[in-house]
Amino acid sequence: MTATEQRFREFKMPDVGEGLTEAEILKWYVQPGDTVTDGQVICEVETAKAAVELPCPYDGVVQAVHFDEGVTVDVGTSIIVVDTNPGAGPAEAPAAQAAPAAEAEEEAEPQGRQAVLVGYGAAPSSTKRRARKAQPGAAGASAAGQEPAAAAVQAELNGHAGAAVPSAPAPAAPSLPTAERPLAKPPVRKLAKDLGIDLATVTPTGPDGVITREDVHAAASATAPAAEAPAPAPAAAVATGGSEAVRARETRIPIKGVRKATAQAMVNSAFTAPHVTEFITVDVTRTMKLVQELKQDPDMAGLRVNPLLLVAKALLVAIKRNPEINAAWDEENQEIVRKDYVNLGIAAATPRGLIVPNIKDAEAKTLPQLAAALGELVATAREGKTAPGDMAGGTVTITNVGVFGVDTGTPILNPGESAILAFGAVKLQPWVHKGKVKPRQVTTLALSFDHRLVDGELGSKVLADIAAILEHPKRLITWA
Repeated sequence: MTATEQRFREFKMPDVGEGLTEAEILKWYVQPGDTVTDGQVICEVETAKAAVELPCPYDGVVQAVHFDEGVTVDVGTSIIVVDTNPGAGPAEAPAAQAAPAAEAEEEAEPQGRQAVLVGYGAAPSSTKRRARKAQPGAAGASAAGQEPAAAAVQAELNGHAGAAVPSAPAPAAPSLPTAERPLAKPPVRKLAKDLGIDLATVTPTGPDGVITREDVHAAASATAPAAEAPAPAPAAAVATGGSEAVRARETRIPIKGVRKATAQAMVNSAFTAPHVTEFITVDVTRTMKLVQELKQDPDMAGLRVNPLLLVAKALLVAIKRNPEINAAWDEENQEIVRKDYVNLGIAAATPRGLIVPNIKDAEAKTLPQLAAALGELVATAREGKTAPGDMAGGTVTITNVGVFGVDTGTPILNPGESAILAFGAVKLQPWVHKGKVKPRQVTTLALSFDHRLVDGELGSKVLADIAAILEHPKRLITWA
């Protein structure tokens, strides 16, 4: 590592989940010129699993921030540069170390982005690949457009320290060969994709023939009148309603982050595991009375006590009585993996989409401990601070659709799990109780299970046990 690289430290996008390859920058908490310390949170990113705050691993002064908020960045790509020795004198153009690293990786791959090995970052030779790819005479044009100090730093990073800095004036931007991929930074490529602009048709005005945001916007403006001409409508326009007038009345939301991952997981689950859903309607009047009593219990002081807590406890007792349902299907090894622990997932709706954090070893917790864990899980999810590790390793899930006034549903399994319980709304209904029709608190439960490893008998026994406990909650003691 050169002296320049030791001073100007690049912080690369880490793998904050389990094998994730990219993350979207949601918010920056620092800007160039800000002083940072080791461990200070510098930004918030959203992965396919959750929003995560990233701490800075260096002490120093921020010299460059490479990506804007809202940009999706590959794991291993440098996102910020920190001057770890600001007292050494004026910074020698740290920008020369910054964005070109990510840009070079993008430009050096005509057929697509290079795969990043999780945990190792981008290939260290990315800037050198760009130097080899340059057109004859382009090296002089590039260096001539930089300040002498910046060119010297760039030469050092490229392994050519001591090389003379050309002083010839920069020539006009070279025309791009038709077979070469147009040069543009990742945010510009995303902008072009969102606007439906083919970069091959855009005239570049940036240095070395790089396409800028302004170039893309200019191309979009130039093509707008063509949409009004009497020509066949583009396939995208036809698929979304035809005219621009219709599209102007639509709101388009990019599918990314948690929502994108959830959608893919649900598709994979629905078309991989053969789902069966069973339903049961049960009188939960006694359970609702117990909830009110527990709210006054000193041992539950400060804890959130609600019907979901007792439903969760009932499910845990039913699993203890029928442990075969707490399992997973291992397709690769052709095995059924029975779990001797229960990581209880609770489906939570957040502004970023549905997530399913889980309570680790829920079966070993007392009722007060379970209540505390549920309260913490819900609060963390609402704040958008759920860590990826809290959503990994679930074995069974509860989805509380009753909070929306919904009676029940046919829930889709969380991938890797064999069962999911839907808890419907509790409503006052006429019910036959002790031979008479009386108003009682009633709810409907739905249990979906993977029919490859859970047959009808097992699924029915589990659902019946849950219902029996909620009808007579004293079974939480006698059956536990």
